[in-house]
Amino acid sequence: MTYTARDEWEQHLSDGRGFRQVGEREREILAEHAPAPGGGRALEVGCGTGELAAYLALLGFTVDACDFATGALARAREEYAGVDGVRWLHLDIERDDPALLHEEGYDLITLRLMYAFVQDRGRVLHGPGERLRDGGALVAISPVVATTPEERRGIALDEDEIAVLAAGWKTVERLDADGLAVLVLRGPCHTGTRAVEKRPPTAHALTGALAVVTDDAGRVLLGRSRRSLLELPGGKTCGPEDFAAAAVRELAEETGLVADPADAYVVTMLVDDSHGIPRLTAVVRITAWAGTLTNPEADKFDRWEFFDLHALACVGDVFVPAALAIDSVWPGVIPGLPPVVSYPIAADRPPVPGEPVEAVRLRRAMARTVIEGGWAPSAAVRSALETVPRHRYAPEASLADAYDGGDRAVITRRDETGTAISSVSAAWLQADMIEQLRLDPGAIVCEAGSGGYNAELIAHVTQGRVVSVDIDPWVVRRTRAFLTEAGSGRVTAVEADAVLGAPARLVPRGGFDATVITYNCWDISPAWVEQLADGGRLVMPLEMGGYTRSVTFERRGEVLQACHFTYCGFVRDQGQQARTAPVVHLLDGALSLRFDEGVPAGAHGLEEALRGSRHEIATGITMGANAYFGSLQLYAATTLPGFCRLHAHQDPGVTVIPKGRDAPAVLGDASLAYLTHVQTRHAEQSQDREWEWVVHAFGEQGPQLAEQLTATVHAWDRHIRADDDNEHADPVLTVHPAGTPTRQLPLGDVLDKASSRLVFRWPGRDGHLLSPTRTTDTATTATGTA
Repeated sequence: MTYTARDEWEQHLSDGRGFRQVGEREREILAEHAPAPGGGRALEVGCGTGELAAYLALLGFTVDACDFATGALARAREEYAGVDGVRWLHLDIERDDPALLHEEGYDLITLRLMYAFVQDRGRVLHGPGERLRDGGALVAISPVVATTPEERRGIALDEDEIAVLAAGWKTVERLDADGLAVLVLRGPCHTGTRAVEKRPPTAHALTGALAVVTDDAGRVLLGRSRRSLLELPGGKTCGPEDFAAAAVRELAEETGLVADPADAYVVTMLVDDSHGIPRLTAVVRITAWAGTLTNPEADKFDRWEFFDLHALACVGDVFVPAALAIDSVWPGVIPGLPPVVSYPIAADRPPVPGEPVEAVRLRRAMARTVIEGGWAPSAAVRSALETVPRHRYAPEASLADAYDGGDRAVITRRDETGTAISSVSAAWLQADMIEQLRLDPGAIVCEAGSGGYNAELIAHVTQGRVVSVDIDPWVVRRTRAFLTEAGSGRVTAVEADAVLGAPARLVPRGGFDATVITYNCWDISPAWVEQLADGGRLVMPLEMGGYTRSVTFERRGEVLQACHFTYCGFVRDQGQQARTAPVVHLLDGALSLRFDEGVPAGAHGLEEALRGSRHEIATGITMGANAYFGSLQLYAATTLPGFCRLHAHQDPGVTVIPKGRDAPAVLGDASLAYLTHVQTRHAEQSQDREWEWVVHAFGEQGPQLAEQLTATVHAWDRHIRADDDNEHADPVLTVHPAGTPTRQLPLGDVLDKASSRLVFRWPGRDGHLLSPTRTTDTATTATGTA
């Protein structure tokens, strides 16, 4: 009974044979160590003919019992037809889409007498383990080699295998049930990955080749060596053998898999050292192979398995060259690697297909969510969402996270402070920005801020060419690697500061048909305008007074005209245009004022004002739960001179602003007014709750500033706000080159940047407003019609 194929199990069952019955001691252990918490939910993996599933139902669990053998499930349904609370699922836990499993997870997961038959044990253990609820337990029951006859040891685990199974759990209890090992595992099943060396070599230098092989689901092949390290297939070259041939030979010798040297590509040379001995490693990507996975060199390896890429951050010890080789193909999937000198080789190799069936289902579900939200009205964008494999550009994320159809972005890089500096944006926002580009077939597009997925969406829509520019060498290396693995061949990734535009050699005659910026920008680079064809569209996240909107512009000569706004947030710029907003700390750090458009006059004397009395005005303007007020923030930021944001860093004190929040504010001479909302109607149902906008002020000019801010709220309510949150009025916005004389600007409120002048024309306002970055008398400057 050491077989693993489905037809072998079906034959076993059709012959009338069964399985070892659940013993009394096993029942006692489960009742004691995994009681049903008020009618919990259990998953039995490899349920066989259903005896254990029926017992768990009697304990009070609602049970999902799965098996890949239809004969086993048929017998289970027949023998336990009278047992309520069991759902019999035809599911191969190694190969099938787990869509049938309960989305909210399980309190108990059992793997009884099945773990030894699993090929990819690490993956099978990790997948169900991720579905455990807090406080839940995974119980693995298996024969052990020490008490199993030699001829039957293929069904048992030895002590090393048991140690691997138990690694990484917060608590491990090992119990005995009539010779069976019962492991009760609790806590996250995450063993942090660590790149480690073997014993010191005796040679003067080391050279070798490592084969990177994936299966039809995109999982990478690793072997667990007798040293308890995970390794790639590979070894030294022999005689005049080249690196690709060596990798193919080693693959066959170690795993039984066969590849044609024509399908083996040397993609990177890695230079490091092992215990002071120089080491040169060729990373060989094998794009096609055949055969059955075996373990011919059992004296060197315990077993070979295919691992999900997103699980590689928690697999335990990995041999250093193997970890570095994996990182050269999928940068970022294994964190904390030692330094290495890498020489990428521009091998002209085909993309490597392969994805799990679960990815197809989740991608369709993500696309459906985005489409139903109204973010992808065109057939071309819908097709891109349904086709381009998002998970292959975020391999460190689980499939569920990669294909989240909501607001979740996948963070792919952080700086030393933990701040996100690169990500795969939320799918709905990517779809919206691409729709706004209004791309024609064959369009050539510039993307500032790389990653691969967004550029491939654009390439799929246009079937044209995309030039993607990023300042971060690691991001560019990663993008190129992913484009090589899964791309269309229509995207070119370039390392440069995108604020300077794309390299001249890549700019089409007449300019790009469209440009998209994928990071927060305080200003609009002149190069983006210069490299954009007249009539072309620029879509970018633009910061205005500290509030970001994805703004769609059309170029008309030297002027950009806004035609669409979307509320959003992105990672910040890292190039020459990056800017740190001035901040003034108050009351020993309890408060701070942030001036996203510069420091106006009047910031002095606020400490004393904040210790004085507080003036308040209830505006009478109310809103319900989940109401949109982003338009109020932007309206205030672009129309009020002296605008800033007041941040609270401690529990509410003199300002009543909650800790960690900020409020729109306006600054005068040693005076300040700011806007908050106060709940005025409490109710059990959220739709019955209500809040009112209230203005607070400090300082001698406080009452006057409060009146000004109150008037702004009323003007917003009258001219901008709408009953439908999606129908708030947007300003008419034009962008002009810096240095354009004010007399040549259209009528409106002016916001000056370093490279541009923004003119906002809001409904209900007229006249010019001096830029908040200039020194003005904030108490007396006119605010237009309110």
